[in-house]
Amino acid sequence: MDAYRDQYAKLFNNGDGVKVFGISVDADTAQASWARDKGYPVTFLSDLGADVGKKYGVGIQTRFGLLDHRTVYVIDGKGKIAHVMSPFRETDPTAYTELAEAVANAQHSH
Repeated sequence: MDAYRDQYAKLFNNGDGVKVFGISVDADTAQASWARDKGYPVTFLSDLGADVGKKYGVGIQTRFGLLDHRTVYVIDGKGKIAHVMSPFRETDPTAYTELAEAVANAQHSH
């Protein structure tokens, strides 16, 4: 999330015409405190029952419970999925270049 925050202007056009949501199985109260402390310019949503994760296929059932792998969906102005990065390679700098291009393309597609 630090990379998203630090590259927010470049990746997400500084929020102009772009909305960024992070969805986690963590409680919204924990996420809000953490996001505020770290200065994340992202809206966090809670998926306590992992229902959203299951619908999008990002939940992996293990003997330890349900685990998520980081997936990024870029939704265009018409509400359609324009690009999927799964799993998102947060340690690979080229992933951020690909994400910025996908966001720009989605913005220009409507």
